[in-house]
Amino acid sequence: MEEIKQLVEELNQAFMEHKVKNDQRLIEIQKKGYADPVLEEQVDRVAKEIQNLTEVKERLERVETKLERPNLGRHECSKEDPLSNERKEAVIHYLRRGEGFLTPQEVKLLATDSDPDGGYWMTSEISQQAIQKVYETSPMRNIATVETISTDALEIPEDLNEADSGWTSERAARTETSTPQIGVRRIPVHELYAMPKATQTLLDDSRIDVESWLSIKIADKMARIENSAFINGDGIGKPRGILTYLAGTTNPGEVQQVNSGNASSLTADGLRALFYTLKGPYIPNARWLMSRSAIEEVSKLKDSAGSYIWQPGFQEGEPQTLLGHPIERMEDMPQVAANSMSVAFGDFRQAYTIVDRMGLRVLRDPFSSKPFVLFYTTKRTGGDVANFEAFAVQKTAL
Repeated sequence: MEEIKQLVEELNQAFMEHKVKNDQRLIEIQKKGYADPVLEEQVDRVAKEIQNLTEVKERLERVETKLERPNLGRHECSKEDPLSNERKEAVIHYLRRGEGFLTPQEVKLLATDSDPDGGYWMTSEISQQAIQKVYETSPMRNIATVETISTDALEIPEDLNEADSGWTSERAARTETSTPQIGVRRIPVHELYAMPKATQTLLDDSRIDVESWLSIKIADKMARIENSAFINGDGIGKPRGILTYLAGTTNPGEVQQVNSGNASSLTADGLRALFYTLKGPYIPNARWLMSRSAIEEVSKLKDSAGSYIWQPGFQEGEPQTLLGHPIERMEDMPQVAANSMSVAFGDFRQAYTIVDRMGLRVLRDPFSSKPFVLFYTTKRTGGDVANFEAFAVQKTAL
């Protein structure tokens, strides 16, 4: 897309301006101990402009990716599932009029994907729409392992220690060595809900695509709640987040924390120390998690050789990087402040597992909020750290 090429050029120009002004700022700080407030404001403005350009570039790249996907329209779906059109009409009928107005054939269609708890009242197409929107909105789902189960929890075998071994000789006695133990890590699912509403008049309007409207409402609500829990959730009635564990490396259930080297800000040395904390096998697929404001702060940092440790994506499809590894912008990560854990680094495909209980349910309620019709929608999902050594976090502290 020509728009993306234009944005890349603007991004390059903004980065060059950023380097010139930030270099001036760093020289002033080195000479006087502080920088001109006007210059500080200019550097912040350019840093924000770079992030705005990066966000627009990423959005356009996602659109381009969608346009390049095969067209899975109504006609194509019908080839795979002859009843898909009828099922869609049935769910629209249900959303507009309620269960009592369904024919026996429509009830049968909607119950096709039922489980022991009852029918979902949701076509597979709308479920997929909602899930896809959540993936696009919630970066944690893009980088973690996502499992779909049909029970109330996922159990993962956990290797708690290693086998013992030792040197011996031809005639020496052999004593029994220790045997490694296998544990089980259990990740339960929790219920997440949304309850969008519409007037009956709106639902009766045949020009409204009820399915799309509902999936957008569901995805927007669930994505924001989920992403917050994957980062900061306490595990009580919700997933447990990556930032909620004690600091340490000795005991299971501890996450290594690396101080930034400054009481209130990030430093290049602190981020480099965090980088080298991670064990070698996790480095190739490792990435950074931080908020937009943290990225702006990182964009001003240089290493001891005077080189910037952060780089914007100069090519189409290229993400912004820190020390050569991609940055995932995650607004649920804390802002940079004293004692905050505003940066995480690791291979989150191995570190974190998200568990989805198959299916979405919708209960149509025309009585509780007249003249509106409520659509009580539930989904069961969970999440927890699966490998504690696959990531580490930066703590803003000396």
